[in-house]
Amino acid sequence: MMMAALLTICLSAYPQANKKKNKDMRVLVAYFSATGTTKGAAQQMAEVTGGTLHEIKPEQPYTDADLDWRDKQSRSSVEMQDKSSRPAITDKLSNMKDYDVIYVGFPIWWYTCPTIINTFMEAYNFKGKTVIPFATSGGSSIKKACEDLKAAYPKVKWKEGKLLNHATKQEMAAWVNRL
Repeated sequence: MMMAALLTICLSAYPQANKKKNKDMRVLVAYFSATGTTKGAAQQMAEVTGGTLHEIKPEQPYTDADLDWRDKQSRSSVEMQDKSSRPAITDKLSNMKDYDVIYVGFPIWWYTCPTIINTFMEAYNFKGKTVIPFATSGGSSIKKACEDLKAAYPKVKWKEGKLLNHATKQEMAAWVNRL
């Protein structure tokens, strides 16, 4: 009986300790959102983590025609077919060195992250930082995107990524606390 009580106390204290640990770290929630869906998830993630919100903005905004995945000549289709594509971004962070943990959010395109995420990853030094992907999708998982990011940037300290379609703040907080 005494062991069960002790185990309960230890397990209930873990999320609190993990929350305190996260508060001691500077958190950035960087996201790319073409239609606003990922933006909503990123805003909630910033609230849950207490992180600073940063939009990864394309220099040339995407139009509806650019995002037409059924058109093989649309901008997004052409970019996703070219693994070396790196769409230019604006609003580069001058203080990336100040962050310890970076959540990187994006919509899933062609089962992976949009090439603009590669532009973001290559624009900064992630040495000593923890990077955690999150995504939104109409029907794909985040698994391939996470595998692709880890393969492309093997020196980055990656944590488990998560698909956040319609996730509540409570669900996000539970995931963050498990990390």
